[in-house]
Order: sequence, then C-alpha cells, then structure tokens
Amino acid sequence: MTRASETSIAVGDHRRVSALLLEPEASRCLLVFAHGAGAGMRHATIETFARGVAGFRIATLRFQFPYTEAGRRRPDPPLVLHRTVRAAVAHARAMRPELQLLAGGRSMGGRMASSADAVDSLGVAGFVFQAFPLHPPGKPGTSRADHLSQVEKPMLFLSGTRDRLADPELLAGVRDRLGPRARLHLVDGGDHSLQVLKRSGRRQEDVDYEVAEAVSEWCREVLGF
Repeated sequence: MTRASETSIAVGDHRRVSALLLEPEASRCLLVFAHGAGAGMRHATIETFARGVAGFRIATLRFQFPYTEAGRRRPDPPLVLHRTVRAAVAHARAMRPELQLLAGGRSMGGRMASSADAVDSLGVAGFVFQAFPLHPPGKPGTSRADHLSQVEKPMLFLSGTRDRLADPELLAGVRDRLGPRARLHLVDGGDHSLQVLKRSGRRQEDVDYEVAEAVSEWCREVLGF
C-alpha cells in the first residue's frame, strides 16, 4: 500500500512551495527529489520514477521550486534553488525523523541538490541523479560536474545512452574520477527522460522497472538499507 499526501514547505520567511510525499508501507528511506528546469514535480517522468521506487519501499518527497510554484518558466537563481533544496530536506527530516534521507532529482534538480551540498553539507546519506545534465546539447564538457568532488556521500547516476545532455563516455569519466563513491547505471537507448524508442524492442514499463530496481540495489549494496 502506498499513500500520497500533499504538504507545503516554508522557504525563507515569506514563501511556501507545494510538496508531495509518496510513502509506501514500511519505507526503507526517504528520497527528497527535485524537479528539472522545464517541468514541475507532477511531470509524468517524475511521477513514474516516484511510483517505481515506491514499489521497492523507497518513499519520495517531491517539491516545487519557487518559480514553478509561481507559474514562471525561467528558473530561480542558484541561491534560491539551493535554499529550497535545504528547506525540503529539513522538512523531510521533520516529517519522518526515523528514516534515512537521500537527496537528488531530475536533471537540473539533481545538480542543484549536489551543488547545495558542495557548499554546505545537506546531511543526507547519498544522492540519486536522474539524467544529470552534464553539458548543454551539442556542447560536450564536464565542468558542470566539477562541484561533485566536494560531495562526500555516495552518488548514483541514472542516465540514458541517448541523452544529449550527458555523453555516456564523459559521464563514465566523471564517475571514474569520483572513485568508489559514485556509481553509474546506463539505460540502453534511453534519452534525457530515460525513454526508449519503440523500435528498440523494449517496453517502457520494463525500462522504468529497471531504473527503480537500480536505485533499490544501490540503496541495499552501498547504503545498507
């Protein structure tokens, strides 16, 4: 049985953002999961991911950044995004103090979680990145990952081999430089949303299960829960 409940998070003294807790029975841990630049916490890709990991008893707290809460399209400055991630982690800790916390997110959201931690530790057990945006489309590079050397906790990268924002070889190089605290799970044929083409012969629901299972196995093997 999985229960969904809506809540809100205070970001500073005069701002609140919406959040959604998806909580399976006997949860193993709670993942604070930020959305990407172009869509909010209810985007289908994030919803599918949250329900997938719930099947492995991993709870998620999704939340809006202030710009999406206000209906704007342009992301907030990094300082505001970092402050929101910190507020969401604090909210999750207060809601479920008995659970180990993870942080991360989809694309920009994951990068904001890790860059916030690089500035000042979030105090979580590890990070889960869905489609880490390593570089702009058509402009391969790794500078967006430079801050990860300051992140001391285990990291899991979930990335598609067709992701135009994360060249697989470059991302593997980042993983190698980070050493044993970083793991990379590549989805064969997956794009930036971890979607595969119909001609691949793979069912999307099987891919979604693969991704959720990878998170579960990482939690068990690396984090011990």
